Amino acid sequence: MERSIIHLNVADFAVAVEQTRNPGLKGAPVIIAPTGAPRAVVYDMSEEAFQEGVQKGMPLGRAFRLSPRATLLPPCPNLYERAMKALISKTLAYSPRIESGKRDGHLFIDATGTSRMFGPAVDVAWRLNREMKTSLGLDPVWSVATNKLVAKVATRLAKPFGEYIVGPGEEEAFLSPLPLEIIPGLGREDLLRLREFNLSRVFELRSLDLAQLETAFGKRAGAIYDGIRGKDVAPVSRAAEERECLGVDHEFSEDTNNGACLKQGMHLVVASLCQKLRRMGVHCATLTLVLTYSDGIRRYARMGLKPATASDFTMFRQCLPLLYKAWNRRIRIRHLRLVCDRAVPPDPQLDLFDDDTGKKKEERLINAMERIRDRFGPSAVAPGLAFYSAGQMT
Repeated sequence: MERSIIHLNVADFAVAVEQTRNPGLKGAPVIIAPTGAPRAVVYDMSEEAFQEGVQKGMPLGRAFRLSPRATLLPPCPNLYERAMKALISKTLAYSPRIESGKRDGHLFIDATGTSRMFGPAVDVAWRLNREMKTSLGLDPVWSVATNKLVAKVATRLAKPFGEYIVGPGEEEAFLSPLPLEIIPGLGREDLLRLREFNLSRVFELRSLDLAQLETAFGKRAGAIYDGIRGKDVAPVSRAAEERECLGVDHEFSEDTNNGACLKQGMHLVVASLCQKLRRMGVHCATLTLVLTYSDGIRRYARMGLKPATASDFTMFRQCLPLLYKAWNRRIRIRHLRLVCDRAVPPDPQLDLFDDDTGKKKEERLINAMERIRDRFGPSAVAPGLAFYSAGQMT
């Protein structure tokens, strides 16, 4: 069966999300970058700033020399990730196979075999574009092709607004006149090397056979040989979506560097994560903590849990040092995330002595709290650890 791959791309995604919060930013140059950082670089920029020469990764000082009228905003990665989840939730109604980044505005949707339910892939893409405009205020460009590589190239041509359809068998003709820098998989060093041979267009590179490409690119030659001919068998992967289900977020009502508030937030995410783990019937063996500061900078800390656990109290005691490890700046903290990187089955080994202290009491307490929450709601009961006073943090 010929594949039908839809690619949605919200151009300048971070700026687009900020513009939904503040419509006054539309039509004006906008730069998103950490504020107050001496070596800050551009995180994202609007099309207006891009037309003035601003690019991602450019030093902030240089960006303002090119676009002095630009509005500067600090990045809010967690806001962009929530927007991505909203995009994914819209597309899940049309296909179970969706591949996305965390906060880049890109979505691949495998619509192969869904035409009897939802119509042709072109209709699905058009419908998704309309729904995202109406409910989310985002206007993605979209393309439909037989594979991910061609679909991605097509949306690059359609930016910042529009759509592109590449029919089956049209892949080679579609790519032939395009510049090589638009082809995924060819990096800056590759392009510089090809320019030495006066090769700048796809049809020019096709004049080289596989053996000649191997001389220049080694083991990557096969992928490049197929790519410039529009061949790509890579599947639409759901790995990123499955990983997200084992993460828990907590956004503070106000940015804070108060130790008691941070410790309270830490316990809340631990409790939520452990509840997820227990319902999935697994234990957590590796944890990652992500702190997002007010200026958009993130700090990560990772550790293994021995033994693996799904107990609120055990996990909190083990992973509290993660907070001190990631909390290494004087800037206030806006958001906290805890992710289970590796989940394992519960240890089947039972205790040799079934005593009535410590671990057994904690298990009974957690089970009792679960029953209360199931009956009266998730906020019906919480342990005292969630209500630390400011003076208790050391």
